Amino acid sequence: MPSFAQILIALGAAGGALAAPFANTTAAAVTTEQRSAAQTFTGDITYYQPGLGACGETSSDSETVVALSPAQYDGNCGKTITITKDGKTATAKVVDKCPSCASGAIDVSSTVFQSLADMSVGRTQVSWSFN
Repeated sequence: MPSFAQILIALGAAGGALAAPFANTTAAAVTTEQRSAAQTFTGDITYYQPGLGACGETSSDSETVVALSPAQYDGNCGKTITITKDGKTATAKVVDKCPSCASGAIDVSSTVFQSLADMSVGRTQVSWSFN
């Protein structure tokens, strides 16, 4: 029969082994979050007519707003992004989800689009990141 001291040592070792995965998971989540904040995305930009967005906010075309692809949308309502095209930049607030957008692609109000490219282009490539 094991002694009381042996049981305590075994429990201590088991507790350390159980705690380690949780500590590593938390550290990994923070690292992933930090990487997302600094990540630059590249994709198509198009424009749409804003209204009641997936974030529950009603926006107009005169506002600087953006709809993100499903890959980048979750948890980002209300955040702003900076969009860059040929040395021009624009900032837009996340208010909607663009279900048909590929990862990295964004759909913006015409106010944002025309600050970066001529409206007649309709679709072009940009890079962007969360602020």
